[in-house]
Amino acid sequence: MSCETDSDLFARRRHSMVERQLNARGIADPAVLKAMAMVPREAFVPLGRRAEAYDDHPLPIGHGQTISQPFMVAFMMEAARLTQDDRVLEVGLGSGYGAAVASRIVRQVYGIERHKELADGAKVRIENLGYRNVCVGTGNGTKGWAEEAPFDAIIISAAAQDVSPTLFEQLAPGGRLVAPIGPARGAQTLMRFIKDADGHLSSETLGAVAFVPLVPDD
Repeated sequence: MSCETDSDLFARRRHSMVERQLNARGIADPAVLKAMAMVPREAFVPLGRRAEAYDDHPLPIGHGQTISQPFMVAFMMEAARLTQDDRVLEVGLGSGYGAAVASRIVRQVYGIERHKELADGAKVRIENLGYRNVCVGTGNGTKGWAEEAPFDAIIISAAAQDVSPTLFEQLAPGGRLVAPIGPARGAQTLMRFIKDADGHLSSETLGAVAFVPLVPDD
């Protein structure tokens, strides 16, 4: 007979996920690993898929969107080189998991999502966890969040053919932008862009990825 509660089970699976899916595959940033071990991913997936919360694959969350696999969330956070004083914008908030993870690393997170139902749900989940340094907005993510710019890091959690110049404009000097670039179906590449003190951009390729498409408002 086992006295293990659901909370205990998920905590054990979360610890295993960090060790087997993240640490063992090269995620080394201590702040990212700590945040991934802290945030309950089961709170951000549909109730009927909670048993899969720590499996090594994305899960559907409605409106044709997904919550990315844990490794990809951690990989993008590490690629963005987040620090505790950063102000971060996530484009494509989804169920709120990525923003929740980032909030355990940085000073302030702004998450924008075009689907109001998803944005509202993400806000409730994040508030229920007591994470007070996340602001949620509904709208066209390609326009960023001009009122709160500049950002030290911007993470785009859906694929586009290219990055909107508006987002680069909202990136602070020294800022990092991480985004999957490519067609909605086909070869996509995760890219990191860095803006220097003079406003010039450099870029590097981080590897092949597969994301749902970023769909701007009309």
